[in-house]
Amino acid sequence: MKFQPDRSSSQTISGYGPGWIGVDADRITHSVVLTSGGVRIDWNCARYEDLTPAHFAQLAELDCELVIFGSGGRNRFPPPAWLQPLMARRIGLETMDTQAACRTYNILSGEGRNVAAALLLETGPQAGAAPA
Repeated sequence: MKFQPDRSSSQTISGYGPGWIGVDADRITHSVVLTSGGVRIDWNCARYEDLTPAHFAQLAELDCELVIFGSGGRNRFPPPAWLQPLMARRIGLETMDTQAACRTYNILSGEGRNVAAALLLETGPQAGAAPA
């Protein structure tokens, strides 16, 4: 039996670390939205506290079945009211820390699923730190 690596036609997250992700050959150091259809959009937020309902309304405009929200260095959930635009379009949302979101996006997009990853890449000295 011959084994060959899977080939995906979608964007693949090739690595990640604090404040960055690798997408194919690019290193990204700001929050970003990726879709398995090849869309890449800068997501204008540097910290979880910068997020607003408009950020999630923007996600509702994507043509996908599921959004994977990477909430930074730890798992944090957006207020339910912010998800109304997604629910109105019957788009699911799963929340996890950004590193888990990267792995999950790769798995689902590799399976041919129509997914998006909204990845919060926090910047600054306290990025992702738990409150004292």
